[in-house]
Amino acid sequence: MHAPRPTTINPKLVSAGLAIVASLALGVTAALAGTARESGDPGITDGTVLLGGTAPLTGPSASYAAVAKGAAAYFRYVNARGGVNGRKILYKVADDGGSPAGAAVATRQLVEQDRVFALFNSVGTDTNLAVREELNRAKVPQLFVASGATTWGRDYAQYPYTTGFQPSYRAEGSVYGKYLARSARGATVAVLFQNDDFGKELLGGLKRGLQRSRARVVAAQPYDEAAVDVSAQIARLKASGADTLAIFATPAHTIQAYQAAARLGWKLARVVNSSGGAASTTMSSAAVGQNRLVAGTVSIAFLKDPADPQWKRDAALRLYSSVMAQYAPGADAGDLMHLYGMAAAWTAVEALRQTGRDLSRESLRKTVDAFTAPGDPFLLPGIVVKTAGADHYPIEQMLLRRWQNGAWRSFGGLWSTTGS
Repeated sequence: MHAPRPTTINPKLVSAGLAIVASLALGVTAALAGTARESGDPGITDGTVLLGGTAPLTGPSASYAAVAKGAAAYFRYVNARGGVNGRKILYKVADDGGSPAGAAVATRQLVEQDRVFALFNSVGTDTNLAVREELNRAKVPQLFVASGATTWGRDYAQYPYTTGFQPSYRAEGSVYGKYLARSARGATVAVLFQNDDFGKELLGGLKRGLQRSRARVVAAQPYDEAAVDVSAQIARLKASGADTLAIFATPAHTIQAYQAAARLGWKLARVVNSSGGAASTTMSSAAVGQNRLVAGTVSIAFLKDPADPQWKRDAALRLYSSVMAQYAPGADAGDLMHLYGMAAAWTAVEALRQTGRDLSRESLRKTVDAFTAPGDPFLLPGIVVKTAGADHYPIEQMLLRRWQNGAWRSFGGLWSTTGS
C-alpha cells in the first residue's frame, strides 16, 4: 500500500475548516461509546477502545478502502464474541482521498476531535509519512501501517510509536532479484516503476538481489502516479532488448503495462510487485480474455489468497468468507485487500490482548516493541509476525507465486529476508 508524495500537517488547513470528504464510523455508536467513563489515555473506557485510521474512501485510489473494510469486519466479529480483555473495539476510518494533505487533516481530526487511542493500519506510504512525526511527538501509536516502506523498520528507534506490517518493498524487490538470479541466469531486466519511494525501493531491492549474478537491469523507466498511460515507457523498455519485464506499479498502471506490451507484441517473462498484482481481478483485467498475456508472471505472497484453489477448504479462509458475508455484506470477498485488512486486524487484536487489561498508549508501545504473534490464520503457514531489539520489520517471510490458468499458484518454500 502506498500514497502520493509526503507533506507535513499544516495547521492553516485545519483552521480553514477544510472538511474530510467522508468517513466510515465502523462500529462506533453513541450508546456504546457512552457506556463507560473515559480514564487514562484518550480513547479508552472500561468497556471500549477507540482506534482510528485513514484511507482513500474516495478518489483514484479508492480501491484501497477495501483494507479498512476487511479490518472493520474482523473487529465486529471479535466484538460479537466479547471483544478483547473485556473491551470492544471501536474503529473509525476517515477519508484522506489518497493525499498526504488529506491524511494530515483527517488524522488531526481523529486525534484531537474524536480522541482515538491509536491510529491503526492507515493506508499509504506518503500519507503515513505526512503524520508520523507529529504522532510520535504526541506519543500516539501509529500501529501496523498499510505500507511496505523500509523506513517503518529502519527508523523505528527515531519513531518508536510507528510500526509497519507487511514485508518491506526493498525486501520484496530483493526476493525478485534473487529468484531471477537463480532461475534466469543472464536475464536482462527492464523495469517500469512508480516514480516515488514505493517504486524506487522495489527497484533498489531488485538490483540488490541481482548482485553477484549474471542477470542485470538494462533499462528502467519511471512514471508519475497521476499518469493516464504508460505506453511510452513500455515502448522505451522494449527498445532496450530486455528479455524480462519487472512491473512495480499500482493495479491500474499494472494493467496498462501488460496491455501496452501486448500491443507491441512484446512476449517475455514478467515480474509484478505484490500490491500491483495482488488481486486476481487485476491479472484477469490485464489478460482481457487472453490469459497467455499474463501467464507465467511471478510475484510474492504473504497472505492466503481467497482465489488460490489450494485454500478452498482452509479453515481460516472459510472464517474469512463467513466474517465478510456477515459484517461486510456486498463486499467482494475475493478481493485480497479485504483479507489484508483482516490479517492486520487480527494482529492488532493480538497486540491488545498481550498488552492486557491495564491498557495505555505506552504499554501498547512496549508490547509492540518486543512482539511475537505466530498464529495469524490469514498469513501463509510458517509466517510469524515478530519484532525484537533492533529488528522492527514485523513480516520478513514471503512465498513466490506464479499466475497459471487464471489464478495465482504458489511454488517453492518460504523466502526469509531482512527488511532493509
